[in-house]
Amino acid sequence: MILVHHLQIGRPLFTVFLLEELGLDYELKLYTRNELGRAPAELKEAHPLGKSPVIEDGDITLAESGAIAWHLVEHYDVEGRFSPPPLSQKAARAEWFQWLHYTEASAFAPLLLKLLLMREAEPKPQLISMFAAGEVALQLGYIQDFLGDKAYILGADLQLPDFGVAYITQMADRLGELGPYPKLKAYLDRATARPAYARALKKTGG
Repeated sequence: MILVHHLQIGRPLFTVFLLEELGLDYELKLYTRNELGRAPAELKEAHPLGKSPVIEDGDITLAESGAIAWHLVEHYDVEGRFSPPPLSQKAARAEWFQWLHYTEASAFAPLLLKLLLMREAEPKPQLISMFAAGEVALQLGYIQDFLGDKAYILGADLQLPDFGVAYITQMADRLGELGPYPKLKAYLDRATARPAYARALKKTGG
């Protein structure tokens, strides 16, 4: 059975969301953040980076949300619900993989800077503040423009990249950044209204 090392509040919830969508059996080991919002030292017993999510699947220990998501789909998505387009659909497949990796690369860093700046006393570093504000607007505008009137980021159905995109929009919402992006707020509401998300939220405590 898959063991999930889950740090409460943050990206690991969306790994559990995926597990619920796939209908897989798994165990949870829950960790609580310390007073600085950091992971406890004991998470390093699961993985040297001491971060979450981490899964143990037999003799495999795997970190990084995108890698975990791809592993779960490659090995356990028997119906192919979340598999990428076939090799014959070169453009669609490339777009699918771009969105899968985008949320752990370009999209995440500006929001992390915003989060850290919120914990800084005044006066906040001006250069970093200006950079973060501009980058957050760039990333959220890019996602909203690409989303358009689609239900999910790549079309009418929830696909694997949506687990990362939903996390990014949720983080932006928690930071108070979604006001100018009503389509992203509607997207987030749609994703988190799914029964699998509700089950994940209940099991992990958020």
